[in-house]
Amino acid sequence: MDLSSFQAAEKTASGTSLDDNLIVQAMGVHKVYHIGQVSVPALRGVDLNVWRGEMVAIMGPSGSGKTTLLNCLSGLDTADRGQIAIEGVSLSEMSDRQRTAYRALRMGFVFQFYNLLPVLSAVENVELPLLVSGVRLGEARKRALEALEQVGLAQRAHHRPAELSGGERQRTTIARALVNRPALVWADEPTGDLDSETANEIMDMLVELNREQRLTFILVTHDRGVGARCGRIVRMRDGLVEGEQPGSAPESLRAREPARQRAGAPES
Repeated sequence: MDLSSFQAAEKTASGTSLDDNLIVQAMGVHKVYHIGQVSVPALRGVDLNVWRGEMVAIMGPSGSGKTTLLNCLSGLDTADRGQIAIEGVSLSEMSDRQRTAYRALRMGFVFQFYNLLPVLSAVENVELPLLVSGVRLGEARKRALEALEQVGLAQRAHHRPAELSGGERQRTTIARALVNRPALVWADEPTGDLDSETANEIMDMLVELNREQRLTFILVTHDRGVGARCGRIVRMRDGLVEGEQPGSAPESLRAREPARQRAGAPES
């Protein structure tokens, strides 16, 4: 399943094609969790646009809905109502199998607790998504080593997770997120399990990837320092976006302002 096959069948809510620079569009997204007889609204009509090459932090107190939003936007979970499109492709109209294929093709994921298989080496963990997607072993190994080189971990490629530091494990997960050459990377608390020095090193690397490769990042974080490193901060409370503000890299927003205006977005 390739991107063109998704795009050929794609219809947006308005019936018109999206601006090519608008990589994420969410309109009126709702999500309710049912726990026994209790219904807990997690998202209550979220609207959000993200432009290609942005680095966006989603912040808010615990229970504000930020991780639920990331899960719904990325297709890890399904919204109850609303429209979600990635690169003009409607996740809302895909089957579970189609969403899984699309994530493998166009998205990368970084999680707080690494999710590395302990019996595999770093390079084996990184190449695993490619092998699952049907890439041949030789090509998968080559791309995995390139991804580890990209994050400065080539010399540790054949070490298992237990032999790696926390920062090295997170670099391995970032390499795994990059190995399929994604359009965008989702990161849920990427520095949450790291000391402050290592967290700064990881953020330095993510910012460099964003600036040099124009790779889109959407991060969920409690850490104000992490949020400040991003180009834009989206603040959530009670399942709604309550506001936005520029981070410490507003030049990344200015560089994309023409695309924002073409898409009809309000100026920051």
